[in-house]
Amino acid sequence: MSQDPVQIIARGPRAEAEAAAAALDGHPETEALTYSILEEDEDRGVWRIDAFPITEEERAAIERVLAGFGALTLNVETLADADWLAMSLSGLPPVRAGRFFVHGAHDRGLAPPNAVNLRIEAGAAFGTGHHGTTVGCLNAFDRLLKARRFGRVLDVGCGTGVLAIAAARTHSPVALGTDIDRVSVRIANENAALNHARARFVHANGLDAAAVRRRGPYDLVFANILAPPLVALAQDIKGALKPGGRAILSGLLRTQQRRVLAAYVSRGFRLERRLHRDAWATLILRRGG
Repeated sequence: MSQDPVQIIARGPRAEAEAAAAALDGHPETEALTYSILEEDEDRGVWRIDAFPITEEERAAIERVLAGFGALTLNVETLADADWLAMSLSGLPPVRAGRFFVHGAHDRGLAPPNAVNLRIEAGAAFGTGHHGTTVGCLNAFDRLLKARRFGRVLDVGCGTGVLAIAAARTHSPVALGTDIDRVSVRIANENAALNHARARFVHANGLDAAAVRRRGPYDLVFANILAPPLVALAQDIKGALKPGGRAILSGLLRTQQRRVLAAYVSRGFRLERRLHRDAWATLILRRGG
């Protein structure tokens, strides 16, 4: 852990910011980095990357990668000696994504009666519902639910569990999530209990775990991870799905969607829809027979 927690901020034109984010994703020392990218000033065309290193080595790697993009200005801010994660979460507004309303404990009184209300406490896991990729997955799922229900749903890289919990709360009898991080699995199971959702979360690296195979094949697979593992898992996700089943893929920048899509089309998937939010893309794919 870094001696003092820091936030690294990079600002600049959209193209340069997106290229830098792709470089962070592709670099072996930063591919698991926690960061966000968003439009900070629409009038001036300024985009912003916020990165949160957890070790000195990761901090140095981030700074090396970002230094290669001359149009970006870099700042490093020391975070206060406090539970800054909890403090930042407490200030986040609730999120509406289709029929879903995602909120924390601080906003539970705002939950509308006509929505599927999901109380999600992030802790140290990814997926409060505010990130463009999570919102994209929920909006994509909402679109699919207008036509059908999904009996068996798998969420690969579940984070807080919000996607599998959304499936359980919309009457999927099987809603299973996996993550390589044991803390995320614990947090996801706690969130399932908070939401009275019959979703289960297990520690697993990939889709070959017995708990995953036992409940398959699936009607729907979520994978809101990073572009490189999405490409690497294309064949495994195909194997986990029933013919005609859907995959909702995110965690990728718009600049990465062509590469990810090519990996799935070559395995018999067909693109049904793509959704964009800020710099992020979400793909809805259908597995061929």
